[in-house]
Amino acid sequence: MEEAPEDTSLANLAVFNKYKAAGEIANAGLQFALSLCVPGADITDICTRSDLQLEESLQKIFAKKRLEKGIAFPTCVAVNNVCGYFSPLREDSVSLEAGQLIKVDLGVHIDGFIANAATTVLVGGASPITGRAADLVLAAHTAAEAGLRLLRPGNSNYQVTEAIQKAAAAFGVQPMEGGISHQFKQHVIDGNKSIINKETVDQRVEEVKFEANEVYGLDVFVSTGEGKPRESEVRPSVFKRNLEVTYSLKMKASRAFFAEVNDRFPTLLFSLRAFEDLSSAKMGVVECQKHMLLHSYPVLQEVPGELVAQVKYTVAILPNKTVIIAGLPINPATCQSERTVTDPDLLATLAINPDPKKAKK
Repeated sequence: MEEAPEDTSLANLAVFNKYKAAGEIANAGLQFALSLCVPGADITDICTRSDLQLEESLQKIFAKKRLEKGIAFPTCVAVNNVCGYFSPLREDSVSLEAGQLIKVDLGVHIDGFIANAATTVLVGGASPITGRAADLVLAAHTAAEAGLRLLRPGNSNYQVTEAIQKAAAAFGVQPMEGGISHQFKQHVIDGNKSIINKETVDQRVEEVKFEANEVYGLDVFVSTGEGKPRESEVRPSVFKRNLEVTYSLKMKASRAFFAEVNDRFPTLLFSLRAFEDLSSAKMGVVECQKHMLLHSYPVLQEVPGELVAQVKYTVAILPNKTVIIAGLPINPATCQSERTVTDPDLLATLAINPDPKKAKK
C-alpha cells in the first residue's frame, strides 16, 4: 500500500511551525539589517552581514533534524528610485547617505517553507517622515494592510489589486507596474496563483480565489513617478535556478559554479556574493545565463528624482483568520502627511480585523 503524500499546506501543524520559525528569523534579520543602514554604510557590507546573520540564526533551530535551511531571498537594499534586487558585488556598491529612502528585502526558508519580508525606511532615522516620502510610505503601508485583510478564503486576487490602487490614489502616488505577489509553496517562491500590483492593458494575471491554508508573499510597490520601472545599467547579481532547462556546460568554471548552485540553492534565489570563489562564479554565471540555466533578476528603477516604497508581508490564510508570518508593519505615526484615506470601500476594508479571535480575547 502506497503512503499518502505529506500535506505541505498550513493544515499540517508541522508545516505551520516551520513557517512560523522561518518568519521569526526573517523578522529578526530584517531588524538587524535595518540597524546596519546608517549614513556612510556600504550596501555590499550590509547585505553580506545580513545574510551571514540569517544563516547563523537558521543553524540554531531544528538542529537535531536533517532539514534543508537557508537563504530564500538574499538581502537587497534599494535606494530612492531603485525598485529592488540590488544586492551588489563590491565593485557595484554604493554608500548610504542621510535622508535617502531605502527598501530592505530578504527571506529565508526552513525545509523549503519560505518567509520573505521587506520594508521602507529613511536613512538617518529622521522622524517624522514628511513631504512626498511620507505620502509614499503611508500609501505602501495602507495598501499592504488592506491586502492583508482581503487575503481571506473566497476573496479574489483582483480585490487586492483594486485596494492597492485606491491606497495609492489616496496619497497621490502610483502603484508600480510589473510587480506581482505570488503564492508560496514548499520550495516555490513564485507559485501560479498571483496578485498583480497594477493592472494595465498589457499586464494581467488570471483571476483566482484565495483558499484556506494558503501562503502568499504580499509585495506592494508604489512610486511618486509614473510607476513604470526601467531596467538599470547595474549588472544583475541575483539569480534563481531554471528547473525547466538542462544543458551540459563546457567550461570547468561553469560546471563548478553550477554544481554549487544545485547544492546550495537548488530552487530559490541567491546572490553571487554568496560564492567564495567569486572570480569563477562571475565566469560561470555567463555560460549558465547564455544557456538559460538561470533566471536573472535585473535591477529595476524609476526615473531619477522619483522615489519608490515597498512593503512585503508573508501572509498565512487560515480558516478563521489571516496572520502575518513575516513582515514589519510600518508605524503610521512616523509619517506626517496632509493626505488621508477617504474612499469608503477602502476604509471598510481597513476596518476588518484579520484576527477576530485575538481581538475577542
